[in-house]
Amino acid sequence: MTSSGRLVGLQAPDFHATAVVDQDFKELSLRDYRGRHVVLFFYPLNFTFVCPTEITAFSDRHDEFARLATDVLAVSVDSPYSHLAWIQTERKSGGLGDVAYPLISDLNKEIARAYHVLDEGTGTALRGLFLIDPDGVIRHSTINDPAVGRSVDETLRLLQAFQLVRNHPGQVCPADWTPGGRTLASDPQGSRDFFAALE
Repeated sequence: MTSSGRLVGLQAPDFHATAVVDQDFKELSLRDYRGRHVVLFFYPLNFTFVCPTEITAFSDRHDEFARLATDVLAVSVDSPYSHLAWIQTERKSGGLGDVAYPLISDLNKEIARAYHVLDEGTGTALRGLFLIDPDGVIRHSTINDPAVGRSVDETLRLLQAFQLVRNHPGQVCPADWTPGGRTLASDPQGSRDFFAALE
């Protein structure tokens, strides 16, 4: 399996797939979301254990992403019928209930392969997450082992950081930057000014 780090700064691989949206099947492509920011994340399988905690956490905070002109898309190698069954199962019974964004079916595993997150041994995706800008360029990627879920807070923080530097060319975000925090100019004087202000 190839590292996804090499995808950062490149055009996100487009795809066409069936998704479950509002308890119905819909054909969509990544190109449909051009002009907006996208959080694209992969998870291993439906009806598992860590996966529903992530999917529902992103869904419960969907409005925060919407306010940032950002769409969330989730992908697994399950069929659209399995996605629908999981959505139609209540949370208290191990299901998702309604989800505020599309669940995409990657039954042939082409999307997971294109993003270098497919575990060929298990035939499922690792927990890959990609932040894609309105021009379709991948600005951030992370991949972790299936045993540990991802942070919605950190995803929102990174998204806002990349939006800030996109909208303010020449500015960069230092370590542990949070919205409203100091940025610095990406030149020697800007760096000196930033550190001088910390003293």
